Amino acid sequence: MSHSWGYETGVNGPETWHKNFPIALGSRQSPVQIQSKETEYDSSLKPLEFHYDPSSAKRIINNGHSFNVEFDDSSDKSVLCGGPLADKYRLAQFHFHWGSNDQPKGSEHTMNGKQFAAELHLVHWNTKYESIKIALTKGDGLAVVGVFLEVGSNPLPGLEKIIDVLGKIQTKGKETTFNDFNPRDLLPNSLEFYTYPGSLTTPPLLECVTWIVLNMPITVSHEQMSKFYSLYFTSEGETSAKHMVNNWCPVQNLSGKKIRRSFR
Repeated sequence: MSHSWGYETGVNGPETWHKNFPIALGSRQSPVQIQSKETEYDSSLKPLEFHYDPSSAKRIINNGHSFNVEFDDSSDKSVLCGGPLADKYRLAQFHFHWGSNDQPKGSEHTMNGKQFAAELHLVHWNTKYESIKIALTKGDGLAVVGVFLEVGSNPLPGLEKIIDVLGKIQTKGKETTFNDFNPRDLLPNSLEFYTYPGSLTTPPLLECVTWIVLNMPITVSHEQMSKFYSLYFTSEGETSAKHMVNNWCPVQNLSGKKIRRSFR
């Protein structure tokens, strides 16, 4: 059963999600506040290995909550392994969460009290399961890599191809083909990371995610960020058009979750 949810405070925003998705009150909910001094260095964490094939990129779609860049995950063309992961995980899609011109803070995780301009989520599923649908029901089903975005004076070259097609998916339900793209171009130089067991940050909020949050942000220009703000939550022709802004979930209680880090 599908439920209407969104980001409008007092209407369908995160503070209301528990009504239709009781797991929102669970102990493994994400995102969380990362306080570096309270995390634990774990020497057993391996380096992350991103093996992405640009030919697996398929399409980009405005789903009314964000925009997804989707990949062909029927084979091991684009996978993630290493880090805290015991298995190989296929890339299914990536999307972003962001703020607004008025409130230019929109990352979901926060770092030492800082909220960044936006956050990229690269969503992978565990290939030991038959499908992403089954993986969503397992505690180790997904691995999501979180990357912080901060605004600087220079555009991020790797983001330009995405920026160039956002005009084709302005409103909910719009999609277009999106081929030959390597998400590696959206990653920072350093792949040092924090990791903890958590959940999806959008309904159904399933507690199936191994979170891998990179320590170093990427820098984008204000002009690039503004293109995100120009999208719409609403469908074409709706009378009350609403810009897609502040589509982020606030931090949840740690509830005893241990955050490990890969670096001293």
